[in-house]
Amino acid sequence: MAAGQKSSNVVLVPGAMAALERFKQEVASELGIQNYQGYLGDVPSRINGAVGGHMVRRMIAAAEQSLIDQTTSAVRSGFQAGLSGQVPNPRSISEQNLQPSNP
Repeated sequence: MAAGQKSSNVVLVPGAMAALERFKQEVASELGIQNYQGYLGDVPSRINGAVGGHMVRRMIAAAEQSLIDQTTSAVRSGFQAGLSGQVPNPRSISEQNLQPSNP
């Protein structure tokens, strides 16, 4: 950030800025960009955009994988519960919903 500018960003997770900085350095080194730290005002926007774009792609891939893992875990536990008889048969539930209730 340029001198004289105030930052309105508030760090919510301690250590998040350091982790993102390490992540940025890792992505930059994978792209073959050396000495990608400190003042980056003289670095072309194409290079900065490449680093940021690859960071976003990797974060999205990680989030998608997390959702897949969560869904797989939920389906697996539901399947196991169904096998152990803890969940009622879906057919009997639908048959109960079709029968008229007596007031």
